[in-house]
Amino acid sequence: MYKRTVSGSAMILARNLGFVKVKYISTSKRFLILSFTEHFTLQDHMFANVGNKMFSSVTQNSRYKPLNPINTIIMFVPQQQAWIVERMGKFHKILEPGLNILLPVIDRVKYVQVLKELAIDVPQQSAVTSDNVTLNIDAVLYLRVTDPYLASYGVEDAEFAVIQVAQTTMRSELGKISLDKVFREREELNVSIVESINKASSAWGITCLRYEIRDIKLPSRVQEAMQMQVEAERKKRAAILESEGVREAEINVAEGKRLARILASEAARQEQINKATGEAAAVVAVAEARAKGLQIVANALGVTDAKNAAALSVAEQYVNAFNKLAKVNNTLILPSNVGDVPTFVAQAMAIYKQVMPGHKNNNEQTKQVTSNHSNVHMEDSDETFEYFSDKEEAEKHRKTEEQKPRML
Repeated sequence: MYKRTVSGSAMILARNLGFVKVKYISTSKRFLILSFTEHFTLQDHMFANVGNKMFSSVTQNSRYKPLNPINTIIMFVPQQQAWIVERMGKFHKILEPGLNILLPVIDRVKYVQVLKELAIDVPQQSAVTSDNVTLNIDAVLYLRVTDPYLASYGVEDAEFAVIQVAQTTMRSELGKISLDKVFREREELNVSIVESINKASSAWGITCLRYEIRDIKLPSRVQEAMQMQVEAERKKRAAILESEGVREAEINVAEGKRLARILASEAARQEQINKATGEAAAVVAVAEARAKGLQIVANALGVTDAKNAAALSVAEQYVNAFNKLAKVNNTLILPSNVGDVPTFVAQAMAIYKQVMPGHKNNNEQTKQVTSNHSNVHMEDSDETFEYFSDKEEAEKHRKTEEQKPRML
């Protein structure tokens, strides 16, 4: 395929033969670009050097678009194509795929519309977000011709118009959101752009299927700031994970200590229970042994009732208690009648008979004995003296008491 600049009758002849597609580059100069190809295709971007200036074609869409075929009367339309036929310059009909017959000279194929889905590159453009960040974005637009008639006569270049709508819509949508939402709501942004494009392209017989943002380029300073933000976020997460690990460790240690204390307290409780049980069993055993001892003493004394044996036991315990006091150098305050053993024995037996129901006569007798001794106790209860464990002082005190007159 080659290009050259021609003018005049050569252009008219080539166009009538159907081998070229003509694009007007400049209205001020009558120069045209003609492209001859064996496959009847024309590349989208064509350039011409006129007056040391580069002129670009007004379309950026149809990179390899079929050229209008020559009327050979018998026409074969390829699949997924629609040929727009004009008769004497007026729309006549749309040729369907397959065999079609046209009248020579008066019928001419004016437009060829491809019904396949087309993927078109949207040129890179800049847009400003709501937080005043300039972005460079390029995308891919997927569209399809649904009405060949509207695509041919509704707009001069339908694909080019759709691309312009896509660019303006993308700039408008990006201005509504912040930079962070551009990355998070990329899918929603694509959907909103497709909806806006379809509202405008429905009158052109074209439907936009998808709009995909391909690349987003940020300014270098913004990229550095985002990188610092990412690093700070990672450090924050690391610190949080570390603190959570320390917290879990402290919780585990505290839980271990709590369980240890609970187990220790349960062990101490069980130990006390066992100790109390043992002491109770020991007390019961001692009591049973004492009861048996009293019974043996009573049997030895020939008394059926064990009260005399109990009195003997109480008297022995009373004497043993004073023996223990004499062994230790202590100063104690004692009643004056400490030597009156029968009185204390009588009181003990009275208590014994009170807790033994069924011995009424014995209780009355005990009450009489207790009352007799209580009179003596009331007379001497106010007289107290110091008891000294030292033998010399005790002997001196005893002699002093013997010299005093004593009432019996």
